[in-house]
Amino acid sequence: MTELGFRPFDADNHYYEATDAFTRHIEPSMAKRCMQWVELDGRQRLLVGGKVNRFIPNPTFNPVSKPGALDLYFRGKVAGSDLKTMFGELDPIQPEYRDRDARLLLMQQQGLDAAFFFPTLGVGMEESLKHDIPALNAAFRAFNRWLHDDWGFAYKNSIYGAPYITLADPQWALDELNWSISHDVRVVVMRTAPALAPGGLTRSPGDAVYDPFWARAAEAGVVVAFHSGDAGYGKYIDDWEPGGDFEAFKFSALRTITGDRAPFDLFAVLVCHGVFTRHPELRCASIEAGSEWVQPLLKKFKKAYSQNPFAFGGDPVEQFRDHVWVAPFYEDDIRSLASAIGSDRVLFGSDYPHAEGLAVPSAFINDLHGFNDSEVRQIMRDNAYELIGA
Repeated sequence: MTELGFRPFDADNHYYEATDAFTRHIEPSMAKRCMQWVELDGRQRLLVGGKVNRFIPNPTFNPVSKPGALDLYFRGKVAGSDLKTMFGELDPIQPEYRDRDARLLLMQQQGLDAAFFFPTLGVGMEESLKHDIPALNAAFRAFNRWLHDDWGFAYKNSIYGAPYITLADPQWALDELNWSISHDVRVVVMRTAPALAPGGLTRSPGDAVYDPFWARAAEAGVVVAFHSGDAGYGKYIDDWEPGGDFEAFKFSALRTITGDRAPFDLFAVLVCHGVFTRHPELRCASIEAGSEWVQPLLKKFKKAYSQNPFAFGGDPVEQFRDHVWVAPFYEDDIRSLASAIGSDRVLFGSDYPHAEGLAVPSAFINDLHGFNDSEVRQIMRDNAYELIGA
């Protein structure tokens, strides 16, 4: 624990899903089209849509990596040709990774006041079911009910679990959002990707068909967080470098270098297609996508606006600053990000307990170089509370 003089709000915490996260509440008629567990070669494997899913190498999470095991690697301080070796000795699954009361006790010991809680496995599942939208909806309906059971959406005003929303069916998305609102939701999570549509097609999230969803989120003050995962961008990289199914921690220099294309595109779309113009109270957050894409996007906005101001409902740079909060990676140039969007739009996110996150969440303060005490408190606590209107 790092002594701060206040209790921080971590905008990026994770649980490790229970093995029945997608199956506990699944409609029996949809079970075989969604998630199933099987034993292959002596190991438990996850089938998604009838295929072995490789998004997470060990989806049971038992054993699992130590928090922060890859810290130095992600800071670029050590080379890692063999990530398996870099993960080091694995631990049995811990109660605090799956039990909210055990986690609350740990948060108290860590000095945390509150945190947003996001999926680990769940952020990679939409892509795997994109060709079967009814199954996709059924799977995440079941997942969100499991999440409410085990973690809650505002448990003791400290654990803010984020139900997963897919836009593949606009009415389903609105209904699921309304159900979540009825259960005291504060934040929902989506992937940084085009919205799926029937027939293998896609649509812009700025299509007017989604306006009822955005309007309801804005009206209810629900934050829409876009979290990294399998955004489906592998298909573009495959054109250059055929690589098969997406796998977390599968290294490729090209995939690493191009990893921030998805958030760049997603937030460009929300601005360019008028979502923030039509829904001026909407609040969004970018989580676990870093921040190196932000300044190039703002530069593009500035140029496009000067060339074609009539194409926007207002200054796109100001729209981004007004509507988007960003959680940078701890290894990013956070001072530069704050200069671009304001320190009041920067969120502290530790990615605890993931290997690529921080072993001690509040140690994020050690990367806030050049910030004064007031700005540090904003980033480490106040901005997240402002985001959810608390």
